[in-house]
Amino acid sequence: MAMASWTRILLPALLLALLQIPRTTATASDHGRRETIDPPSVSIFFNIDDLKPGNRMPIYFSNKKPSNSPHLLSKQESDSIPFSSSHLESLLELFSFSRGSAHARAVESTLTLCELEPMAGETKFCATSLESMLDSVRSSFGHETQLRALATTTHSARPVDDGLGSGLGSVRNYTILKEPEQILTRKVMGCHTMPYPYLVYYCHSPAGETKLFRVLLGGEGDGGVVEAVALCHMDTSKWDRDNPSFRVLKMVPGEGPVCHFFPRFDIVWAALPV
Repeated sequence: MAMASWTRILLPALLLALLQIPRTTATASDHGRRETIDPPSVSIFFNIDDLKPGNRMPIYFSNKKPSNSPHLLSKQESDSIPFSSSHLESLLELFSFSRGSAHARAVESTLTLCELEPMAGETKFCATSLESMLDSVRSSFGHETQLRALATTTHSARPVDDGLGSGLGSVRNYTILKEPEQILTRKVMGCHTMPYPYLVYYCHSPAGETKLFRVLLGGEGDGGVVEAVALCHMDTSKWDRDNPSFRVLKMVPGEGPVCHFFPRFDIVWAALPV
């Protein structure tokens, strides 16, 4: 599908910004990008009862600029590069990563995760371009389904310099400024950015009932205002007991819903009701 034909979908400003990220050619020199760092899980998970105006909670949101993120490749370019652990050695050579280095381990971990079989009732895939992501989302939801794309966006937050040039933020207290808006949807697909030399998304649609929200947050200090996307998993009875969310929320599987915020640069696809 041509890029111009699907920008008519309800896209947030982030996706439109991603479409403007310079597309790189697939050479080794272009692939030496800094790997991403996941935020602490304690600042992501919360209870559905926490979604009340005036409630305050510690949350991590990155202040990294899109220009500092891995570059976006076109489908034609990404399709020309193997994306398989069976090609790991040649990929490390292409990216100029030493075997055993942090970057090499990140590449291997991403490929391994992308090749795992989905859990029962789960839909998952990895996308190496926005075109392939949309094609896979449409195949999963149905080609006639009306889609809405959402993303967490920050406003007025001053980038934090961590000395590494990464633009990483920090855990801050955020207050819910107004009643969260529930987005009615038949199905949700969350696409998470992965540590890789170019932009790769790990997309999955969880099994079971979910509730999707947009939450307006005000941060202390330089936290600014954040329009956050949050998802609540209503049935956790079949989850692994070792899931970090249970440790953070001091819960056991099936005890109650588990909610989490989506980091910046993740994309959430919602299949709207008929």
